Formats: sequence, C-alpha cells, structure tokens
Amino acid sequence: MDDLKQDYQQLADHLEEVSHLSGVMGVLHWDQEVIMPSGGGGARAHQLATLSGVIHEKSTDTKVGETIRKLAHAGSPQFSEVEWRNIQEAQRDFERETKVPKSLVQEIAELSSRGHEVWVKARQENSFKDFAPVLSKFIDLKKQYAHHIDPNTPEYEVNLDDFERGATIEQLDPLFEGLKAELIPLIKQIAESDHKPDGSILEGKFPIEKQEALGKQISTDMGFCFDQGRMDVAVHPFCGGGHPTDVRITTRYRDDDFIESLYAVIHETGHGLYEQGRPKEWGNLPVAESLTMGIHESQSLFWERMIAQSKSFARRYQPLFSETFPNPLKRVSADALFRAINISKPSFIRVEADEVTYPLHVILRYEIEKGLFDGSMAVDDLPEIWNGKMKKYLGICPPSDAKGVLQDVHWSSGLFGYFPSYTLGAMYACQFFQALKLQIPNVEELVERGDFATIRAWLRDNIHSKGRLYSTSELVQQVTGQPLSADVFIRYLNEKYSEIYQLN
Repeated sequence: MDDLKQDYQQLADHLEEVSHLSGVMGVLHWDQEVIMPSGGGGARAHQLATLSGVIHEKSTDTKVGETIRKLAHAGSPQFSEVEWRNIQEAQRDFERETKVPKSLVQEIAELSSRGHEVWVKARQENSFKDFAPVLSKFIDLKKQYAHHIDPNTPEYEVNLDDFERGATIEQLDPLFEGLKAELIPLIKQIAESDHKPDGSILEGKFPIEKQEALGKQISTDMGFCFDQGRMDVAVHPFCGGGHPTDVRITTRYRDDDFIESLYAVIHETGHGLYEQGRPKEWGNLPVAESLTMGIHESQSLFWERMIAQSKSFARRYQPLFSETFPNPLKRVSADALFRAINISKPSFIRVEADEVTYPLHVILRYEIEKGLFDGSMAVDDLPEIWNGKMKKYLGICPPSDAKGVLQDVHWSSGLFGYFPSYTLGAMYACQFFQALKLQIPNVEELVERGDFATIRAWLRDNIHSKGRLYSTSELVQQVTGQPLSADVFIRYLNEKYSEIYQLN
C-alpha cells in the first residue's frame, strides 16, 4: 500500500509539472494575441513549438506510463475518488499522446502560431487565398493526428473528442438537424413580425474609456477577481492565462456600439469565473481542470444570455447605462432596453449574433469542418460554400470574406471540432438555469438587486468545484435531473421571443 501511495505521489508531481508548463504555454498564447510586437511572430512560433515538444516528451515518458499502468491495475478501491479520477485522466492522456509523434506535435504548434499571424493579415486584407494554404496544411496535419490516435474512427470525430469528449457525429447530426428544423421557421416568423424592438436607442457614440469602466464594473459585480485576473483588448475576445489565480479575459471595442464589447466582457467573465472557481484544493492535477469546452461555454453563455439578457438585468443596469451614456440612453426605459438587447436578426458575424440565430452559425461551421475532413468539400471552394449556407440558413450573403469565411480565429490555430461546443454550451446553460430556478425561485429578484453572489455560489458548488470528477453526461444529470435536451433550449427561445415579437 505504501508503494502505491509513493507511486501515486510521483505521478501527481509529474502531472503538476506538465500543468505548469501548459500554463506557460497559455500565457505565451495570450501574449501573442494581446501585446506581442507584430515582428515577433516568427520567434514565438519556434518558442511554442519547442515548448510543445518538451510537454509532449514529458507526457509520453515511458516511466510515467509504467507508473500509470501499475496504479490502474491496482484498481479504484485502493484510492480516493479524486485520486482515481487523476489516474484515469492520466491514463487516457498518456495513451493518446504516445500515439502522436513529437515531430507532428511541434509542427502543429508552429503552424498554429504562424497561422494566426497569416489569418490576421488575410482578414485585414479580405484575402482568403492568402489563408487557404495554411488551412489546407492544417487539415492535412490534423488528419495525420487523428489517424495516429485512432485509425478506425472518422478523423473529424477524433478531433471533436479533444473538445467534447465522447461526442460523435452520429449524435450531433440529428441534434443539429433538429435545431435547424425549429430555428429556421422561428427566424422567419421573427423577421415577418410587425412588433419589432427599437434598436435605434442603442445607437450613438460611446467613448472607449467609458466602455472600459462599465465593463470592468459589471465584471466586478459578477464576482471576477481582478487580483487573480485582468482584462485587455484583442482582435477576437477570449479567456486565457495560465492558472486559476492568473485568468486573463479580453474584449474589443467600437465607439459606435457599446453592447458588443460589454456582452463580450460578460461572456468572457463567465469563462473567467469558471476558471477562478476550479477546485484549488485538488492542486494542479487533471481532476481540477475544466470539464469540456461545452461545459465551459455553458458558463459564459449562462451569464451572457440567461442573466445579462434578462428583464431583471435590464432593470438593474438601466440607471448605470443611462448615467454612463446619457446620450442616447437617458430617457430609455428598462423594458425598451431589454427588448433592444434581445433583437433577433440574421447577421454576418458569429460573435455578434443573437441567441436565436447563433446556433445556425455554429451548424454551418460544423458542416464545413465535416466536409473538409471527409473530402466532400475543398478548401478553395469554402467562400462559395460558406456564402451558400449563410443564404440558405439565415437568408443573407456576406459582402466579403472578412465578414464570412475569414471571420473566426479557430481554424488559424487548428481548432477543428471546437465550434459545436458553443451550441452545446447554450443548451447546457439553459438547462442549468432551469435547475437554478427550481432551487432558487427568486433568482430574477436577486439579479434585479444585483445579488450575483448567490448565483455564483450555486454555479461554483454544482459545476465549477466538480472539475473533471464526473463525465459531462453525469454532471448534467446530477445538476438538472435529466440528460441534455434540445427541447428545453427550443422551448426557452420560443417562449422568450414569442413575447418580445408578439408571435402567434
């Protein structure tokens, strides 16, 4: 028994070392997107590739593999629940990573760094042909990656598993087809309604410094700890950093639209609260990490949509909005503000899309990624394919590649299989919110009072503090009492937008 304890401690020390190195990688990625000089891209690519190689070597050390096998063979009764979960996670990661050559890991990391720089320039110049070679190379590398891990599973599904463990094409296809069948008619009904909110009340000039102050105030109200985090500006809003005590969120600003930046702050603060709420008592070990990207997105979307797009949030913050931007918001009522921030209208940019149209942006990308991996779509045809699907699903056609196929950062980093997490997260968020309301019926009253501590504590107790102790399906069942259901999400959207647009 003492030998097992010693072996477990050696494994834990090793896993924490790898976690620290991964944290350094996270800070380097944040630095690259936020403050790195534009001329540093080449050196940074080599730095990230080298660090990826070091992490890969440590993660595939044969002695570590022997220790994992010994501990796994001893069986769960010999360990606590947390210890056993660490062993399971370590075993899964070791088995996957030992199948992938170090050279391929480094090549992917280097292309990810270089690809980001190429993407930024191509997007600025509206030139998909300049980004296409990077995308083609990434598809090839990620196919190789998938083949090494599991040659008997579709290559896209292996990549999908990196973000949504256990998710399959067989599960997602009918789920997304069902969403399309419900949402496309709802979007059409909304477009044809004669009772549209007045969006002009949110038009005007909004000084950036006032937007920054407003965003930081609301992030603080939500409970984000700035002693263990910071807020900056990036081309694409994100949440990064290297540890729960060093969480970095970003947004972007436009002086003619304060809602976009504010709700990006709220969204990324949701991610940040999840990171800051992870169980520190379990150390820098796999069991203490966030679960899946879908669960991570559920936390950002919970705050952005369930809380910050509610009537009670509008009532709470209408006075502050009016004080911050008296022209044009001085005489705007809370009800008019609620309706305005919930306008539903097809738009070109995913991150600016409303909660009704957003899933179709995700489904479009999911279908394209599947097509790129199974060979039914070619990279050079993507602008045409993209625009065709936008027209079919949302009734609009992007005027440029910058507002179409080039708008997202994900493909420049090789993040294939990530997009489904956004819509899965929206569905999880909706179910979590329904569960919260059953346990805390006066949640709307709490929001209107600005009492976010109760809500944050509920999320921390039920989700953040669980880390990876349970699978996604187990966690959702525990919190909501049922499996993931698209019906809950569809019912929520139908009820909310039928009221706003007075639909029959």
